[in-house]
Amino acid sequence: MESPFKPDILKGKVALLTGGGSGIGFEISTQFGKHGASIAIMGRRKNVIDDAVSALRSLGIPAVGFEGDVRRREDAERVVEATVKHFGKLDILVNAAAGNFLVAAEDLSPNGFKTVLDIDSVGTFTMCHEALKYLKKGAPGRSSSTGGFILNISATLHYTASWYQIHVSAAKAAVDAMTRNLALEWGTDYDIRVNGIAPGPISDTTGLSKLLPQEINHNSRDKMPLYKVGEKWDIAMASVYLASYAGKYINGTTMPVDGGLWLSQPRHLPKDEIKKLSRTVEKRSRATPSGLPTSKL
Repeated sequence: MESPFKPDILKGKVALLTGGGSGIGFEISTQFGKHGASIAIMGRRKNVIDDAVSALRSLGIPAVGFEGDVRRREDAERVVEATVKHFGKLDILVNAAAGNFLVAAEDLSPNGFKTVLDIDSVGTFTMCHEALKYLKKGAPGRSSSTGGFILNISATLHYTASWYQIHVSAAKAAVDAMTRNLALEWGTDYDIRVNGIAPGPISDTTGLSKLLPQEINHNSRDKMPLYKVGEKWDIAMASVYLASYAGKYINGTTMPVDGGLWLSQPRHLPKDEIKKLSRTVEKRSRATPSGLPTSKL
């Protein structure tokens, strides 16, 4: 689909994306590049990074890739420094690196729990911490009055509770808390906006294939308000909006982009039956109200 935004809405911006070589992260990389930004990708798999950079460059997008693990502070520092050395500055940091798998809580080892928190939560903070000196106002390549932008990719799993996702729910709850706290502190002190996006089920992603494997029968589509899964393009367009001047007054918000799925619940009563019985039930309730005191006093 065509973008609703002007192709130069991110012109001159430099964006560093963890997890930007595949899935949702790569679509954000692509759309940022199509809208004028220069792209740096960080990831653990060299072949994935190389393929992503080649694909971006084939579109005429200035792009570079760096191997690195967000769990390692020295990697985070090295990649941030290399990005600034290559492009001269840093305007946007997108934390999209994540780990996930289905597992019942009793079958999840403490080490497995810790691994997901290290990638999603600690990794997000580590990247933010190392990028601060280049994102704050007055940093190299930036004016003394305007800071950069941080976008954290979260989830909606922890808004209520999710089956077999205790590790990711905990990790993303921490990410959302970081988004709010950094927006408060760094927005005030350094004019850095910090926001998040919480994607719903997105087609053609590793996340969806892991969380809704085809071998398992499920009727999740019956419970989705828009009756369809989203596309990577949906998340990328929300990212472009938040990263651009159009989102200049949005700070500390994590935007659910899930078609309203997190609001949904299984129907406990069929709609047709409600239509038939609602007036009858209401009439009976008015005639014999329950819960009223019976004493004449």
